[in-house]
Amino acid sequence: MRIQLIVVSVLLTSCSEMTMPKLPSFTVHKMEINQGNMVTPEMRHKLKLGMTRLQVQAILGTPLVNDVFHSNRWDYVYRLEKKGKLLEKQGMTLYFEGESLTRIDDGNMPALPAVTVPVPVEPMDEISP
Repeated sequence: MRIQLIVVSVLLTSCSEMTMPKLPSFTVHKMEINQGNMVTPEMRHKLKLGMTRLQVQAILGTPLVNDVFHSNRWDYVYRLEKKGKLLEKQGMTLYFEGESLTRIDDGNMPALPAVTVPVPVEPMDEISP
């Protein structure tokens, strides 16, 4: 019985060199996950110091984090994940004194693209001798 087991084991291990046909690989579907408030550069550009909380909320929407312990601070955070990989992360913190916006911390927000405005050039009068 032992000899038969040894022979079968040797024969089975010799079969391991054979390559099996490749089966199609299946991956788990991972959804695109958007979390938070997406703040565009245009929305950020509309914010001005001195605005009221209602004006800010009309532009950006309700803040993602409205901390009970820091009622004068609003946090807007946005994350985008595709296939389990983080593609984009941005955050902006707004500080208020009373109802007035006093400080904007937008360290990792994308910058607003520069816009060139053509300046009209008036023809110069000819100088007569």
